[in-house]
Amino acid sequence: MKHLWGTIALGTLLGLSAPASADVKAGVDAWQQGDYARAISQWRPLADAGDPDAQFNMGQAYKLGRGVQPDLNVALDWYRKAASQGHLRAEDNLGLLMFQQGDRSGALPYLQRASQRGEPRAQYIVGTALFNGDTIGKDWVRAYALMTRAAASGLPQASASLEQMDKYIPEDQRKQGLAMAASLEQGKGASFAAAAPGPTPVRPSTSPIRTADLPPSTIGEPAKAPRPTPAPAKPAPPKPTPQVAAAKPAPRAAEPVPAPAAAGGWRVQLGAFGEEGNARALWGKLTGRVNGLSAYQPYLVKAGSLTRLQAGPLGSGADAERLCSRIKAAGGDCIPKKL
Repeated sequence: MKHLWGTIALGTLLGLSAPASADVKAGVDAWQQGDYARAISQWRPLADAGDPDAQFNMGQAYKLGRGVQPDLNVALDWYRKAASQGHLRAEDNLGLLMFQQGDRSGALPYLQRASQRGEPRAQYIVGTALFNGDTIGKDWVRAYALMTRAAASGLPQASASLEQMDKYIPEDQRKQGLAMAASLEQGKGASFAAAAPGPTPVRPSTSPIRTADLPPSTIGEPAKAPRPTPAPAKPAPPKPTPQVAAAKPAPRAAEPVPAPAAAGGWRVQLGAFGEEGNARALWGKLTGRVNGLSAYQPYLVKAGSLTRLQAGPLGSGADAERLCSRIKAAGGDCIPKKL
């Protein structure tokens, strides 16, 4: 059987940490205004002094090449420093970038913890590794659970891989995987945590997050692989060898509203506001309530004096309806929008 790796952008939604520190916040404000050099000048001395939010923001800057020359090795160093102090978003980015750079065994502990926090790309990677038995032990039940959660978050590659898994994983194990996925959705996936060894964060990052209107931080994609062919009878499939392509530069999008990604032509609209700050506040509130919403890109769409808050992209109207259902269940308003 061939491996299940498909094309995926191994990055998280680009956000910048802006805690109580006035200087870090000033850097975020400068970044959002397109003054990247001033943002770097605010963050660098704080990052050198050990501020984890500033260190995370410096990692984002070096990964995107904004205000500095792009350098993935320097980005890794800043992410690692912030992650060692318990900055969870830095840890997520660190694992994804390490994996893309080819250090799969070193990345897996970070990615497993990121998958616990609901990061769909990490769930896709860890689920694939568990299915293939690559780097970590093969476990089809847990693989199916993680891939189910990644697909439910709207990741099209995960949906495609889930269909392939259905051809190989016995029905009883798929049912166990669905039950485990439901437990993970409810925050009861303790069984996953035992499989995530690695450095223990010193403290959780509790600083409020402000999300800039910037494109997703795309750092590369694994190579395309042929789809698995049906296995004869019930023999165990041979172990595959996934490959990762070289890094590609992050895409640039027109500001203030990024262009939609290739995943689909749908978004969901969460509200319209006279003050842009109210739209940002709603996004921060909803991402804390709706599991998987943080995997999508926020869009601040200007319409005269109004600012419309939208999220996406989504691959179909059905995907938009499903996301709206989760948002409405959390007490928010939501309307699917065809682009």
